[in-house]
Amino acid sequence: MTGGTPTPRRVALAGASGTIGAAVLRRLTAEGHDVITVPRAALADREALAALMKGARAEVAISCIASRSGSPRDAQAVDYQANSDFLKAAQAAGAEHFILLSAICVQKPLLAFQHAKLAFEAELAASGIGHTIIRPTAFFKSLSGQVKRVKAGKPFLIFGDGNLTRCKPISDDDLARFITSAIDNPAMRDKTLPIGGAGPAISLKEQGEILFRAAGKPPRFKSVSPGIFTFAERLLGLGAPFSGWFAEKAEYARIARYYATESMLVLDPATGTYSAELTPEFGSETLESHYRRLLEGV
Repeated sequence: MTGGTPTPRRVALAGASGTIGAAVLRRLTAEGHDVITVPRAALADREALAALMKGARAEVAISCIASRSGSPRDAQAVDYQANSDFLKAAQAAGAEHFILLSAICVQKPLLAFQHAKLAFEAELAASGIGHTIIRPTAFFKSLSGQVKRVKAGKPFLIFGDGNLTRCKPISDDDLARFITSAIDNPAMRDKTLPIGGAGPAISLKEQGEILFRAAGKPPRFKSVSPGIFTFAERLLGLGAPFSGWFAEKAEYARIARYYATESMLVLDPATGTYSAELTPEFGSETLESHYRRLLEGV
């Protein structure tokens, strides 16, 4: 699906300060594109955003923005509204293609940020602009939270038996290469594309085994029940109708439970189950090589 290096384009990139956005910026620069980065402050100011996009004369707009917390208010403001404003400014300035970094988890939407992402995906698809929606699986960064624990000799935390979920994690640079390959690529135009890393699909327990192997340590695991998040959600939910703080914390518990129990793979519409076979693979970087680099720096 991905082709060679396209003709250099004028590209407006939102979200360049984030991990994936920074990788996309590096890739765009390496490919010779003329890139203008759109800061978050401009996304929150429609007049400033319109002026910036008009001056940039961008042919392609790429959005890598995402809410940091996933709370309903943050999700609405960023995953939907900021993207919507960016789209409108890009269209008004004459952009011909809008590339969106979304997430594979929106295929089973149970959380506020997933509904916000889907709302914008629908708006983008109906906007008339050429578009590409990219839904990646887990990022390497999202699977790196226990590196310091293992380095310090602590056990790797798993949910249940560690095999409740699976994913095909993808590196920042491989995902960036996939995103920029959509530029001037008819095979990726007006498509919604799930994408995983090099494969194979791995469970949480297998992630731990990879991390211990990279650290040169025998595997040690500690099981935690996902039910703790259900309990926390119900408890916090009692105060949600009366307090924004309780509502926000209850949503965080829902997010934690979701990631503890749902795979980041393509959901087979025929069976309603997650499918490693239907989840495309791209790139060459492995999670183990990523862990080794992190361990050297810890």
